[in-house]
Amino acid sequence: MDLGQALEIASCTDPGMVRSHNEDSVAADPANGVVVLADGMGGYNAGEVASGMATAIITTELQHAIGERPLHWVDPANGVSLAHGLLVEQIAKANGSIYQAAQTQAQYAGMGTTLVAAIFYDNRAMVAHIGDSRVYRLRGNVLEQLTKDHSLLQEQIDSGMLTAEQAKFSQNKNLVTRALGIEAFVEPEISEFDVRVGDIYLLCSDGLNDMVSDEDITMTLQTLSTNLRLAAQQLVQLANDNGGRDNISVILVKVLRDFAVHRGWRDRIFSWMK
Repeated sequence: MDLGQALEIASCTDPGMVRSHNEDSVAADPANGVVVLADGMGGYNAGEVASGMATAIITTELQHAIGERPLHWVDPANGVSLAHGLLVEQIAKANGSIYQAAQTQAQYAGMGTTLVAAIFYDNRAMVAHIGDSRVYRLRGNVLEQLTKDHSLLQEQIDSGMLTAEQAKFSQNKNLVTRALGIEAFVEPEISEFDVRVGDIYLLCSDGLNDMVSDEDITMTLQTLSTNLRLAAQQLVQLANDNGGRDNISVILVKVLRDFAVHRGWRDRIFSWMK
């Protein structure tokens, strides 16, 4: 199913007001409902190499894999959907490629990247993330953060050492506890969400949410919901207006219409047997 008519996708990425170059990377495959965002880290230029490898490998590999079988198909052996399995598989490939490059090429030593990726299918979104890049969803008037950061700051909040309000002023905002390409193996956190017409999904690097409040994000998405490209640009501009201390990247996905998969008799029989 070509999702180009069901989903509107817009993106924007910017180096910000302080950094000399942009280590973020974004990619989208509207026809297959795939969006990927990465925030690189490492030595000179290595961060942008890591993030670029992550988005390119995952997007390309998913493009080749999607269509071989329905994404909603569930493996009866483990109860995992094809969409879930594909994300795990392609993220592992990207991690291996980045890790190998970092181990064998001195100029890339220590490079890695955060990651957030989503596959939209059958009125659902399968979301994977590693690190502190995030996914939010605006449904009606409510903005909800769908991912939880893999970061020292989040661990301090979870343990009660800091409140969410105190965390806004912490000096530990950029210390991630999980990243792509740093170790030979990394486990992504993967979650599935129902999708409704009118939803707007926001994927972003921490350069946005560190600089722009949830209230301002909500207002921007509500006000500019009919012009998604302008909404993405405005979010980046807000981050820059507030100091732009980091690279800023945004992908917006708006659900325009239902894209449920028609169930054949085999699917229906299998669902009754589960």
